[in-house]
Amino acid sequence: MNIVICGAGEVGRHTAEVLAPAGHSITIIDQSPAKLAEVDELMDVGSLVGSCAEAQVQLAAGVDKADLLVAATNVDEVNLLSCAVAKGLGCKTAISRVHHSGFFEGRGLDYARHLGIDHLVCPEYTTAQAIAAALRSPGAIAVENFARGKVEMQRVEVSASSKAVGLPLRELKAPGTSLIACISRAGEPFVPAADTVIQQGDVVTVLGEAKGFDQTSKYYNAEQSGRRKIIIMGGSTQSVWLCRELKRLNLSVRMLISDEARAKELAPKLEWVTTINADVINSDVLQEERVDQADAFIAATDDEETNILAAALAKTRGAKTSMCVMQRPTYLHLIEHVGVDRAFSPRATAVIEFLRLLDHRDLRHLATLSEGIAELYEVHVTDKAEQVLGKKLAEIEFPSHCLVAAINRGESVYIPGAGDTIQAGDTAVLIGPAKIEKDLAKLFGTKLSKRSAVGAVSV
Repeated sequence: MNIVICGAGEVGRHTAEVLAPAGHSITIIDQSPAKLAEVDELMDVGSLVGSCAEAQVQLAAGVDKADLLVAATNVDEVNLLSCAVAKGLGCKTAISRVHHSGFFEGRGLDYARHLGIDHLVCPEYTTAQAIAAALRSPGAIAVENFARGKVEMQRVEVSASSKAVGLPLRELKAPGTSLIACISRAGEPFVPAADTVIQQGDVVTVLGEAKGFDQTSKYYNAEQSGRRKIIIMGGSTQSVWLCRELKRLNLSVRMLISDEARAKELAPKLEWVTTINADVINSDVLQEERVDQADAFIAATDDEETNILAAALAKTRGAKTSMCVMQRPTYLHLIEHVGVDRAFSPRATAVIEFLRLLDHRDLRHLATLSEGIAELYEVHVTDKAEQVLGKKLAEIEFPSHCLVAAINRGESVYIPGAGDTIQAGDTAVLIGPAKIEKDLAKLFGTKLSKRSAVGAVSV
């Protein structure tokens, strides 16, 4: 593929690093000769000094014959204009990075459609999804991407008072529409069958409709639901996106902001969050806010050194889980040694999102729920899927321990029942054991490919 990348910053450079090994022809445009010189030393790509929003500069970079343009500068308006210009010049696919929620959510105007842009990617939003997913369940981010927030996934420990105890799956009467994808019993995970009986202490991975999911989780553990306490440090754009993402999870969220003006600005905008003006590094605020009772502490300021220090400090003060946000990989190798549980990079999540949008395979592996036991697969159903089209799910001979977890049909995403059918044009998420791709490909009449539109790359 011929690829043009606008911006030689963290996201643009990392995008090039990931795509270059797959053998693509890449040209990076930036107004800084120094940044381009750094890129030239690191990888074999073309570079061009200039404004990526100017048609003449894009033409010099070969945009008119390009398969893909990725606009990844730090300025939303420049990215949007660059993509619009590229599409006007004949570029096949244009993806714009944006920060501001007004652009990403299309408030007042669908910017992507109006400007002819194929996709908008917001690294902060994707990172917020990833952090929220880490707080809920392995593989939750994959469901989030598939279902656009309409389907929830969480791991819940079954309490002694749960009405589910002693019942086989076929007799469960959880509120709303939901299913159990995986059960961990005494530390051993397995995919349940319809006659599997729920026991006290089981950790169940539950998929359900996001609307009313809190009631679904309470069915399994009323004591656990709604009690998780989260502390976020920083008043950054990333923190705001994370607060918004956590709102629908019904968590107790406190945000510690060192800048008083920023704290006053965000307090009325994030009414579901307890906003506190405090300096975590130079005060006893962690002790005062009982970080030892927090289920998770997330450091999300714009300074990654501060994030690492604060996350490590919170862990030593008793936080169950400690996370931090990092842009550069410089300190990534230190995370484990200083006691921080997880690090998240908007730069890396942005590139993963770019690759996901460019992955046009009909069948692909989404995520692992439990290593070797339960995997998530996505299938785009075509008219060649003669073995499944028009049949009730209960009548389809799926691979052993495989089930349909969710179906996307048009604008609707839902969790199907045994009497529902699959139609051509649907996209389905299936849960099943590892290495069943060949069986699924045969069942759905699709070719099995190990390479995406951008090559077999990893981040």
